[in-house]
Amino acid sequence: MSAMWRRLQVKVGPARGLLTSTQVARRSTWLNGQLSLCQSFSTGTSLRNDFFKDLETHMEAMRKKAVDALPGSSWTPLEINPNLPPERADIVIVGGGVVGWSIAYWLKQKEMVRGGVRVLVVEKDPTYSQASTVLSAGGIRQQFSLPENIHLSLASADFMRNINDHLGVLNEDPIDLQFNHSGYLFLASEAVAHIMEENYSTQRYAGAKVSLLSPTQLKEKFPWLNTEGVVLASYGLENEGWFDPWTLLNAFKRKAISMGAIQCCGEVTEFKYTTNVMTTTAGEKLDLRRIKSVKVQMPNSLEYQPVECAIVVNAAGAFSGKLTEMLGIGFGPKQSIAGIPLPVEPRKRYVYVVHCPDGPGLDTPFLIDYSGVYVRREGLGGNYIAGASPEEAAEPDASNLEVDHSFFEENVWPHLAFRVPAFEKLKVTSAWAGFYDYNTFDQNAIIGTHPLINNMYFATGFSGHGLQHSPAVGRAVAELILDGSYKTLDLSGFGFNRILTQEPKLERNIV
Repeated sequence: MSAMWRRLQVKVGPARGLLTSTQVARRSTWLNGQLSLCQSFSTGTSLRNDFFKDLETHMEAMRKKAVDALPGSSWTPLEINPNLPPERADIVIVGGGVVGWSIAYWLKQKEMVRGGVRVLVVEKDPTYSQASTVLSAGGIRQQFSLPENIHLSLASADFMRNINDHLGVLNEDPIDLQFNHSGYLFLASEAVAHIMEENYSTQRYAGAKVSLLSPTQLKEKFPWLNTEGVVLASYGLENEGWFDPWTLLNAFKRKAISMGAIQCCGEVTEFKYTTNVMTTTAGEKLDLRRIKSVKVQMPNSLEYQPVECAIVVNAAGAFSGKLTEMLGIGFGPKQSIAGIPLPVEPRKRYVYVVHCPDGPGLDTPFLIDYSGVYVRREGLGGNYIAGASPEEAAEPDASNLEVDHSFFEENVWPHLAFRVPAFEKLKVTSAWAGFYDYNTFDQNAIIGTHPLINNMYFATGFSGHGLQHSPAVGRAVAELILDGSYKTLDLSGFGFNRILTQEPKLERNIV
């Protein structure tokens, strides 16, 4: 036993402290007598018992750590940030606005087996303080000039009407979009009345319920309107109005996550890609790129995570143009395909909240004057929101979201008070600014792949109507990715090829 104890004294580090204290006690024993010796050994026995218990605990911890460190275990000496995205995903969606989350939902909805498609949504603004989705006026209408936009609106309106069938989550509260079925009312002057008539025919043919009103009929239906200068009006009878954008965004997000989509707060700052050189019949050499991974930079941190992926969806809205620049698009020779940039840029738009107790009240539609000024009711307390798009030459600085209040006084209020005299007396109570993902080429969506990047899909450039079209656009992009072609709505006219061939698909009803 004494030999065993000596071996422990030599080999086990913590034992040295314990034995030293015993030896000191033993030296004092020769000075103080036999009784002290017995007392000191009694104390040492208790300490040795505690020592063996601690030793066993440490040994057990060491054995567990050794097992965890074996190949195939999840143990690592480094602390893992739980907010980092996964190292691999099938599809990375850049942009966590309503369009991005709609695409994520439809991809998960269409997957053949649960977990068959690993979808990652990357959003750089987790507070959505600059997101176009939540800073919009929240309208939906069928009164467009292009059949594609009309069909997108009809399909999206049907989706919203049955939203709980699509986006309801078990044991969660039902979704209430707070939809106001008040319709859009477009006013036309003599100069543009013929365009309104053409649009009306297109809308009716596509299945939209719209009626044309003469100035007399307009005055009878909305007696608070000043009809001076109005030659014709177009009024939406159903599937038009406004709703809460934040609720729609969160409904898509909640449902997609419940189905297995992964969310990540971060910014895509770099792409890794391979390049193949192809020569056209005209002798032009083209660099064909295929994305292999994206670099996701974590917010307010030096940490980043490369994510290998098969497909990237560019749903970055107003900043989608910058995303393609990382792949060299727009920097090639001017007359080449690589020299044509994605024509999407942020355009700042102001929304003003005004209080007018004597305003039109509950029967206020979403009014669009031919001057470009719009107004709609906001709640039930005499509040309204109003705004207008500036002239091309007077576009405001898009480097920030500061509000120019003089724009309301000089460009909005005069037209508003002329058309609705009750608004001569109003008070601006608040205001905000948001970004359009503005397509400078033809103010229409860009959907599909780029000819030089065969695994990046675009869903951008909506120029103000991305929110209202998001349910149908998400389904269309998911079809394009998983089925290889459009199955429900043919949106091939919104492809990038029209930009290459310089054939704009102009939408004449932009608000």
